[in-house]
Amino acid sequence: MPFKFTGFADEASVRLDQQIEVLHDVGWKALELRLIDGANVCDLSNDAWTEALGLLRENGIDVVGFGGQIANWARPINEAYQRDVDELKRNVPRMREAGTRLIRIMSYPNAAENSLPKDEWKAEVVRRLGELCRIAEDSDVILGHENCNGYGGIGGEEYLELAEALDSPAFKLIFDTGNNSLHDHDLEVTWRYYELCRDHIVHVHIKAAKPDPTGSMVTCYPDEDPIQVRVLADLHERGYDGWLSIEPHMAAAVHEGKQASGEEAKQIWTEYARRIERLAERVVNRD
Repeated sequence: MPFKFTGFADEASVRLDQQIEVLHDVGWKALELRLIDGANVCDLSNDAWTEALGLLRENGIDVVGFGGQIANWARPINEAYQRDVDELKRNVPRMREAGTRLIRIMSYPNAAENSLPKDEWKAEVVRRLGELCRIAEDSDVILGHENCNGYGGIGGEEYLELAEALDSPAFKLIFDTGNNSLHDHDLEVTWRYYELCRDHIVHVHIKAAKPDPTGSMVTCYPDEDPIQVRVLADLHERGYDGWLSIEPHMAAAVHEGKQASGEEAKQIWTEYARRIERLAERVVNRD
């Protein structure tokens, strides 16, 4: 099968040993790191990082990327961004130690109050990301922009504007298969974003959505969302050989402060993993 599977296992447990355990349960050997004991991987102390990396190595778990906080939903454009520069510089050596070049970023949501006009917002996003791209280029790492929050999360057109303005080999797309559906309450917006930007994809997050009785979108298993099949089929046809990283958002959601706890979270994560494997196998075997 051409697809490789990983995920944010902090949605199964906040504890790293239990994240590794659930990976073993589904037969996967790679992890996308985000939360460890409730702290973002990019914020760990040196001792905590050394301990985490040692545990991963002892268990034969590869790291495919860091789920960083740079320019994310909690860091709007009207706040200082030196912490983003510091976060990137602090974690480049750790990424090298872990054997990954990928760190997830976003693109600075507009201010909730006294928001900037769109052209000014874009200009400041480009200025900030330009500095981060220069650091990334010099460090041989990839800033994977997720289609979530910020200027480039609005739609595919805005992401392409950023990519053109930055013109950097360090700026690529992490495509999330559910974010746009959940934000805009419309499945087709995810497909439109994908169609516009698929040439920029370096990594894929699997998140699925379906309408609830009120017409809003709620998270669900991937085989309950028809957009997942369309995206997987096109990725397969185009020869995508990167990772599919599950981010269920069913038992946990970092942006809501909802952390995984108990057996139910592990069971949901395990079932999600099995369903994405079966869905991907169906897509591949349609050839």
